[in-house]
Amino acid sequence: MLEIIKTDGKAEYSALSALRKRSGQVNREAERLVSEILENVQERGDAAVREYTVKFDGSCPEQFEVSQEEIRQALEKADQDFIASLLAAVKNISEYHSRQVQQSFLDAHADGVMMGQRIRGLSRVGLYVPGGTAAYPSSVLMNCIPAKIAGVGEIIMTTPPGKDGTANPDILAAAAVAGVDRVFLIGGAQAAAALAYGTESVPRVDKIVGPGNLYVATAKKLLYGTVDIDMIAGPSEILIIADETANPAYVAADMMSQAEHDRLASSILLTTSLSLAEKTLAELEQQKQNLSRQEIIEASLEQYGMILVCRNMDEMVTLANEIAPEHCEIMTANPMEYLGKIDNVGSLFLGQYAPEPVGDYFAGPNHVLPTSGTARFFSPLGVDSFVKKSSYLYYTKEALSQARDHIVRIAKKEGLTAHANSIEVRFHV
Repeated sequence: MLEIIKTDGKAEYSALSALRKRSGQVNREAERLVSEILENVQERGDAAVREYTVKFDGSCPEQFEVSQEEIRQALEKADQDFIASLLAAVKNISEYHSRQVQQSFLDAHADGVMMGQRIRGLSRVGLYVPGGTAAYPSSVLMNCIPAKIAGVGEIIMTTPPGKDGTANPDILAAAAVAGVDRVFLIGGAQAAAALAYGTESVPRVDKIVGPGNLYVATAKKLLYGTVDIDMIAGPSEILIIADETANPAYVAADMMSQAEHDRLASSILLTTSLSLAEKTLAELEQQKQNLSRQEIIEASLEQYGMILVCRNMDEMVTLANEIAPEHCEIMTANPMEYLGKIDNVGSLFLGQYAPEPVGDYFAGPNHVLPTSGTARFFSPLGVDSFVKKSSYLYYTKEALSQARDHIVRIAKKEGLTAHANSIEVRFHV
């Protein structure tokens, strides 16, 4: 299923090149189809959304919007142990993201100049939530809670209808727990288009967040600029850094926890121990036999999984920062020493007992993370993702007089004489 590669300065980079090609692939046919859907929805609104919903989902509900009564019933009928777990996660997620809130500020100077920054939540945000077999209630919490904390005025959720034309009840229950304001039964690229442009039924939003399939991701990419988006998410990935003290059973289990997402998911182990590498291979073979998504796991590991035996710890750090993984687990004798060394990562998981699923569901940090090496410049979803900032300033005539010559000099150097004039006129009229 996997081969063990010993690093030599060349072999590891050759193996990683396939990973880079995966992240750079562009589906031109998907772009063509999605562009057509976006244009049609923009022009024809609800009618186009209905046609695409019937075409892709098999049926279309009479009303797109799910009633508040239906959402309430989903919450009441849900497994109450499941709801208790969601509420415990909500507490942790809320506490973590509350620490991210920034304050507006005013900076007043002795000469009468005032300047500052206003921070406020977006007016309306759209949350896309997949349905069917890829229904993830945890994503509802992770996308909605920081938006609420940021002060977003209204959160609109779209999710595809099932074959019977109804919503996934677990998704509705999570929406009720998280505080989603309105829910619409629309999926696919047509849902993204409806949120971006607005239709007779669906209000126009300022930003679209949430995971989706290739067509949803492509729609978000093409709509960026019409609306803001969270990020263009690629396949899930995990990088594990481990030494001889790591438990190979844990390492194998965590590699497969990402591999089961889909065939394009990537699971990589970096270790200084050949013995751990060999034992991890054996654990992968043994543990996969008991897992429901064995076929997907095997395909993922075969195509995009790898085990690299590195020459030293510094080499592992260098490779980790070059890969810039979505998730990075540190299973070493002293995991905390890596906290200041791994700079390019979506989220770090430190120690033997902080596996990635703890972050996916419960701990508090957001699980919406940059993928495909974009952790070099992107950050996890958070409260900042749902606010906008504006600056302001106030000058007295005396203060402007002090700055006058500097401003005029720079404006004239740039050839913008009207800029200079807007300053000068205030002292000649």
